[in-house]
Amino acid sequence: MKVILQRVSRASVDIESVEMQGTDLHNADAGDQHDAQPYHAAIGTGYVLLVGVADSDGEREVTWLAHKISHLRVFEDEQGKMNRSIHDVNGQVLSISQFTLFADVRRGNRPSFTTAGKPDHARRVWLAFNESLRTEGLTVQEGRFGAHMQIALVNDGPVTIVFDTEEIGL
Repeated sequence: MKVILQRVSRASVDIESVEMQGTDLHNADAGDQHDAQPYHAAIGTGYVLLVGVADSDGEREVTWLAHKISHLRVFEDEQGKMNRSIHDVNGQVLSISQFTLFADVRRGNRPSFTTAGKPDHARRVWLAFNESLRTEGLTVQEGRFGAHMQIALVNDGPVTIVFDTEEIGL
């Protein structure tokens, strides 16, 4: 898995279009029907997480990342040191599935996304990751898997941290 964490003072996601990338709305199951509706979610202080999933990702990566992110100390304490976690500041998470984190730009001018997880697997893992964050005690707002989204955020600091479970040997 790859996660780009951005510490934010506020963030939101909006979906206005009913077009879902890679989703046949006529054959979508009942759980997907809400995806076709316009949507808005917003958070205050917290994290925007851009989440990419590979086919090899599963419970181990999900559990490790959720725990690490929920305990990461990147909010300032009274002395201005990054010493507080998202729990300490009553922060929230906005989680956005983003297969483009697996873009391969080594050849040509058009990125290849062949290393990104297959949609069904990626969606299951992303949703499991969000549930794992909730299990860690966090409030999690979500984008919509496969939707064209408009994300607005105010990166606070800026603080941006990259997690790549393959690079750390998970």
